[in-house]
Amino acid sequence: MNDHARGTRLRTGSLVLRPWLPGDITFLLDAYRDPAIQAGSRAPVADGAAAERWLRDQEEGRASGLRHSFAVVDTALGDGPAGNVVLVRPAPGSAAAEVGYWTAAPARGRGIATQALAALTDWAFTVFAAYGLVTLDLLHQVDNEASCRVAEKAGYGFAEVLPAHPPWPLEGHRHERRAAGPGR
Repeated sequence: MNDHARGTRLRTGSLVLRPWLPGDITFLLDAYRDPAIQAGSRAPVADGAAAERWLRDQEEGRASGLRHSFAVVDTALGDGPAGNVVLVRPAPGSAAAEVGYWTAAPARGRGIATQALAALTDWAFTVFAAYGLVTLDLLHQVDNEASCRVAEKAGYGFAEVLPAHPPWPLEGHRHERRAAGPGR
């Protein structure tokens, strides 16, 4: 994995996508009190110990090159994170990876998720193309219409309906975006 990817900070408009920091624990706890974030989370953060574990998991994922989670800071709103975007690769050299995101309640409706997802997508295809990455998948529950809109605005076309699978009680959608280039 490219060492420069570990400490990456991305900028797009008023957004800065940066690695998560130990000082972000309070933000995480506040964000994860939101039922919408809890409903879409595979790893809920209910207390300080869980927040520390979550931050440690993000750092370990970044160090392994398999998980690149970014705190999304909207400088127009302040210095604290307004959300999260993440790229998850199942193994080095995988042709496909998964992306995800969430936005804290006070930051919703401002286009932050779409803008952050687009920046993450461009970065992922640029940095990991040499490692074989050609497809990004975005998954969400079928009742999450906002995620459908974000996916489509960021260029992720609807690919299929997925059956319900624990921990998700409802069917889901898989959206897909392929890298631009010859034969793709």
